[in-house]
Amino acid sequence: MADRARELSALLSSAALVIAGGMVGSVAKLGERVVIGRLLSPDAYGEVSIGLALLTFAATFAIAGCTQGVSRFVPRYTDPADRRGVWVSGLLVTETLALAAGAILFVGAEWFAAHLFETEAAVPFLRVLALALPFLVGFRVAVAAIRGYENTVYRTVARDLLDPTLRIGLIALLLVLGWGIVAASVAYLVAAGATVVVAHLLLSRLVALRGPVRTHVRELITFSAPLVVATVVGTLLTQTDTVMLGYFRSSAEVGLYSAAYPLAAGLLVVLTAFGFLYLPIASRLDAAGERDAVDEIYATTTKWVYVVTFPAFVLLAVFPADVLALVFGPAYTDAATVLPILAAGFFVSAAAGRDRETLSALGSTTWIAVGNGAGLLLNVVVNLALIPRFGILGASVASVTSLVAVHVVICGVLAVQYDITPFSTEATRTYLALPVAILPVTVLAAEWLTITPVTVLPFLAGTGLCSLVVVGLVGGFEPDDAVVIDVLEDALGRPIPIVRRWIPEASTESSLSAD
Repeated sequence: MADRARELSALLSSAALVIAGGMVGSVAKLGERVVIGRLLSPDAYGEVSIGLALLTFAATFAIAGCTQGVSRFVPRYTDPADRRGVWVSGLLVTETLALAAGAILFVGAEWFAAHLFETEAAVPFLRVLALALPFLVGFRVAVAAIRGYENTVYRTVARDLLDPTLRIGLIALLLVLGWGIVAASVAYLVAAGATVVVAHLLLSRLVALRGPVRTHVRELITFSAPLVVATVVGTLLTQTDTVMLGYFRSSAEVGLYSAAYPLAAGLLVVLTAFGFLYLPIASRLDAAGERDAVDEIYATTTKWVYVVTFPAFVLLAVFPADVLALVFGPAYTDAATVLPILAAGFFVSAAAGRDRETLSALGSTTWIAVGNGAGLLLNVVVNLALIPRFGILGASVASVTSLVAVHVVICGVLAVQYDITPFSTEATRTYLALPVAILPVTVLAAEWLTITPVTVLPFLAGTGLCSLVVVGLVGGFEPDDAVVIDVLEDALGRPIPIVRRWIPEASTESSLSAD
């Protein structure tokens, strides 16, 4: 049990660092969208969003699920030649595909521009993005290798700090200089070129990049092949709305939707933070036959992701117009009708926890593809039915429908085949009590409360404290939560007796916090 406590403590300590870096990275990525949205019109911002969606499609195809494979196989080997070989194998597969996808995007730029865009600048914009693709893919593989070494500092520096900060600075400069939508593609090219170098320099501090290499291309492809479908479909799930809006509706509507979407997607930042070390830790525990530990770590982290994410969900669901005006400006408040819908979908995704990584660590990657495939099918069908008539409202309904479908399938497989669920008695009380207790009060308060730069942080802090009180009152804490409080107290440098007194003592039979 003490070993499980150490694993969870390592995961949470890593998450604390990654949350800090992830917050900076997420704010920078959102800031990138805000800069584009504020310095360009909604229709021009919509065109940039369509182009970045195409880049995301191409990158996902090129990566071919190999980043998860690299992160999974690196910790399973001890010989540097094998670990180096996993990284090299990842580069061989992904860069080959990146060159092919980049060539298609470069050559087909005029076709894409004619069918999805409304400006002639789209052609050079897309071609510069095509040039950035191989560098972007190389960067992702390097970060995946760093993840395999469970090094959160290097990942945070490269992915969450340097990459988005460099892009946002370049985008702002080039837009001010009048480069238009091409500014975004040039910024992506320069940032990708710089970060791929930095990421490999950091990786070289963990393993010498020169030396004997024992490649594992076959193993990597065997593991990653089902993930090709899963990751491509997963990307289609998040980007199809944007592309289909560009095809059926105006670029201005794409711009409005692209203002609401990243705000709602920000609800995943805490989940993402836990995910960096989750896959290698869960994979190692499963390899050691400690499946019960995987179950307990999954359940504990999922409940805390729900609790920590809940205040931000309330903010987006109850004050959508205020948030959009605060972040993007008054020109984007028409998206207030869809922000609560999107927020609900992403909150469900956050509340499902690291279900994909759990299933991946157990080796059942085929079911991830099945879940994503079901979600994509629903997404396309609902989008086709609703976007032509309802525009961004239809796209938001399609997005939520598909997200829920994916997690129903994956969580169902975890429960039926592996008896792994996040639903302990205490967790279920938490999941039910928070929305019932907090949402009605907040809706009433919205009659006189306005979200401004002055009130937004106090609102989040107050809602967070109220959430902890509700969890304590309904008996939502359990012995395993002592590990979480230990990590928080270490990070704060002071005890949190108000919360700790609600945590029951660990029994001799259970708990990650047992000695």
